[in-house]
Amino acid sequence: MEPTHVVVDSPVGPLTLVALDGALCGLYMVNQRHRPPQESFGTPGDPTAEPFAVTTEQLTAYFAGELTEFDLPLNLRGTPFQGRVWAALQEIPYGETTTYGELAVELGKPSASRAVGLANGKNPVGVIVPCHRVVGSTGSLTGYGGGLDRKRYLLDFERKTHSVEAALF
Repeated sequence: MEPTHVVVDSPVGPLTLVALDGALCGLYMVNQRHRPPQESFGTPGDPTAEPFAVTTEQLTAYFAGELTEFDLPLNLRGTPFQGRVWAALQEIPYGETTTYGELAVELGKPSASRAVGLANGKNPVGVIVPCHRVVGSTGSLTGYGGGLDRKRYLLDFERKTHSVEAALF
């Protein structure tokens, strides 16, 4: 089957959603590093069809501060190591961060923080697999495929929403 795509608006700019075999396989921002060529996104899809409708619904809820964890069918293609990194990213709690080094230790590869960073940068579904929650060893904002301004926005947004949520309970 050939991939299909739609473009949706978001607070971080237009997002191109790409699906293959009924599952999301890409979420790309404008001017994103490691963004595949447009022709690899296939034909325009129906925004009311799955998985686009549920992805758009969940992104809308996320950006409204109502959703902290995505539950979507994903079809992520990468190396086994990239798959392990992307799975670990999904375990980072909403509103929190970890470092590349901490993630490498968690994966049992304490000297692989650079490799973790490279796999993080190749994440094909940013925001949904929250690679923005990984920061440098000093807490500095480093390396985000969507740009550091977007990374800062997402982290600030989650911290603000998370702190309001914590204050309510």
